Amino acid sequence: MAGSQTPDEVRCAVLYPAVAEAARRAGASAIGLVGVGPAAGLDVQLDRVGITYSDGRSLGDPASPVQVTATVVGDRPVPATRLPPVVARIAVARDPVARLAEAVAQVPVHALPVVTTAWALSRLAVSRRPLFLRRLQEVAAGRPVAWVSVEGVGVGPSVPTLGDRPASGHSITGLAVSDGAALQVEVLGRCWSRGRFLSWLAPGPR
Repeated sequence: MAGSQTPDEVRCAVLYPAVAEAARRAGASAIGLVGVGPAAGLDVQLDRVGITYSDGRSLGDPASPVQVTATVVGDRPVPATRLPPVVARIAVARDPVARLAEAVAQVPVHALPVVTTAWALSRLAVSRRPLFLRRLQEVAAGRPVAWVSVEGVGVGPSVPTLGDRPASGHSITGLAVSDGAALQVEVLGRCWSRGRFLSWLAPGPR
């Protein structure tokens, strides 16, 4: 029920529209979810959660036993883009740098691998965070790959900070979609309380 949602479940309110935006930009007809971090098992099930936003929009599965709610901050709505079929779900709960290439390789070649790191990179030593990005770039050199990052300000390598101060109490949602070129990360929005409140900043579909 929405009233009993957990902090881990409500993160789907941020991840779902970000992953859908990745798929839209890549023109993907199918995706493979590669979740990184302790809650990766939930992250790769994000399409099986029902999500209702304060502006009346809804995403995910309305029949799911897991329903979450989130408040939209600002005047830009969360895009109502739906996910294409999810054909692979790979959770990498530990050793993300070492196992990333193997995990992405499990996604069928016709599908876009979407790597998600939601409050996961903060668990890595600061010196190892750039190694994760470097490994991701190596993987992206061989096939189209997308990366959705939801991390505290300054935690995600190469994710713009928008001039926000580290440890400021909110997180930044970043997105990179690569077709073999270097990963360029842009900001989709900000969120607070692990997704209970979110502000979408990126332009919507034209």
